[in-house]
Amino acid sequence: MVALAVATAALVVLPYLQVRDIAPPEGLKPYSSAELRGRQVYISNGCVYCHSQQPRDRNLGPDAERGWGRASVPGDYFYDKPHLLGSMRTGPDLFNIGARQPSKDWHLGHLYQPRAYIPGSIMPSYPYMFEVKDAAEPGDEVVKLPPGQTPPSKVVVARPEALDLVKYLQGMNHTYPVLPPTVQQATAATQPATAIPLSSASAATPVP
Repeated sequence: MVALAVATAALVVLPYLQVRDIAPPEGLKPYSSAELRGRQVYISNGCVYCHSQQPRDRNLGPDAERGWGRASVPGDYFYDKPHLLGSMRTGPDLFNIGARQPSKDWHLGHLYQPRAYIPGSIMPSYPYMFEVKDAAEPGDEVVKLPPGQTPPSKVVVARPEALDLVKYLQGMNHTYPVLPPTVQQATAATQPATAIPLSSASAATPVP
């Protein structure tokens, strides 16, 4: 009973006391209805099993050098229910994928056939989120694929779930500051400047 009480206090009570009054950062916006639907598609397709959403501090890992952005803070997840932190990085962290790769065409094509964009990628394709037609109809979102990827004499059209998922991915942009300007300036003055590329490098690294 003592061990259970200590574990509950350390893992449940103390963390709750630390974050219960956390407010969302100024730059963080609530999810739109399309982004919320896309988030459900993200969950139902198991994307959380291969992608994390929690860049680590520079002292804990090379996430900034990989181009994944600053370390996340509790306020970044204010609107997330449930939280999708992830536990394994079979693919790159997606906390800032909307900033690294804002193109809707890229995301749609990547979902349809990942290896057309990243040779050797082990990410599964999601053809059931698309429809192959003889010709596009009014209102269809035709996927712009690299040469040779579209079936002959056909067009690939994104279904609503693909469009919602891409909306969610595009909305993952946490490049806003999380510290007041005066604290930012003081922190920048004590740390060496490091350029952060916007590449989407991958790493099969467990998240501690």
